Amino acid sequence: MFADIGWRTASMAMHHPKNYPSKWDKYFVREIEFGNSYGVFQKALMAGKVIYSLEAKNKVSKLLDDFSADVAHAHCIYHHLSPSVLVELKRRNIPVVMTAHDLKLACPSYKMVNHLGICERCKNGNFLHAIKHRCVRGSLAVSALVALESTVHRKFGLYKDNLDMVVAPSIFMKNKLIEWGWSGDQIRHIPNYVHVDSYEPRFQPGSYFVYFGRLQLDKGVATVIRAASKANVPLQIVGTGPDEEALKTIAEESKGSVIFHGYQQGESLRTLVGNSRAVVLASEIYENAPMSVLEGYAMGKPAIGARIGGIPELIKDTETGLLFESGDVDELADCLAYFSALNNRRVEEMGRQCRDFVTANFCSDIYMSRMLGLYSDLGVRV
Repeated sequence: MFADIGWRTASMAMHHPKNYPSKWDKYFVREIEFGNSYGVFQKALMAGKVIYSLEAKNKVSKLLDDFSADVAHAHCIYHHLSPSVLVELKRRNIPVVMTAHDLKLACPSYKMVNHLGICERCKNGNFLHAIKHRCVRGSLAVSALVALESTVHRKFGLYKDNLDMVVAPSIFMKNKLIEWGWSGDQIRHIPNYVHVDSYEPRFQPGSYFVYFGRLQLDKGVATVIRAASKANVPLQIVGTGPDEEALKTIAEESKGSVIFHGYQQGESLRTLVGNSRAVVLASEIYENAPMSVLEGYAMGKPAIGARIGGIPELIKDTETGLLFESGDVDELADCLAYFSALNNRRVEEMGRQCRDFVTANFCSDIYMSRMLGLYSDLGVRV
């Protein structure tokens, strides 16, 4: 979008088989993935890079030698690039903004959840809890590594001292980071966006409800399946993930009307969502600002969402959808039954309110205006 308004842009990232082609890839760092198999020596190198990557610092330095930047905007750099890139940007007096897509700036495991449920035990800076509860992938080794990573980053202020501003897509995210020690002056709330005009709304309501997203238990998909069965309403599920087979088993046991479509994108995804009655989000973790709500709104579909994290900020109860207590199968079943019985004309009216709401608050033009305002406040000529 910045290129479209005449800005010169450059990118730095990590090499990965699924990357799109980029003329900047000579500045990319080698791939690091916790799921890969590494030898002992490779593991030692990886651990060092996760905490502070000299390779990433050198690569971003070479990029900045070739590209004169006025501002840098970071996304999810964490263990792939590490905050070493922020140190180099700061050394060159380049304003740096980072969008907090998750809770990693506070919690070693990104999500503030483990096998015990929602967890904020590390709030006082003692990251040993992440090791004790094996918060990352259930692995003692990986959890110990990220606990060490977070300890070093906090002790030396590698994020706080080198970021000029953190963008929080939800008010929930901003408040949670402040609770964990960040200054409110260093965080700006700028919501996510969708290219609304690229979505064709389909206001006529269908009969089924749809969940689209990652298939994992902490997203509450099992709760959706059980609630749909209890409400005797059809449910369609789009996506893949680590708990897909377990969820299919739950669907069989619930004896409800559930169809799994696997991974979908583009027009096939839009057709599945557009022909639904409403989108369902039943997350049981601190969601930030889920795009599925905004994308559903752009297609004229109301949302039934869990009252957790940033979800309630996106749903105007009884106007653009309904809210229910996270994890409560009975309350969600009541919401599904209510929506199923609701007059089609009223569902269509809600869909039109959804489209108006996302257009007025979450379109790309508004996002660009807010981001340009932030850059300007940091001294960047816009």
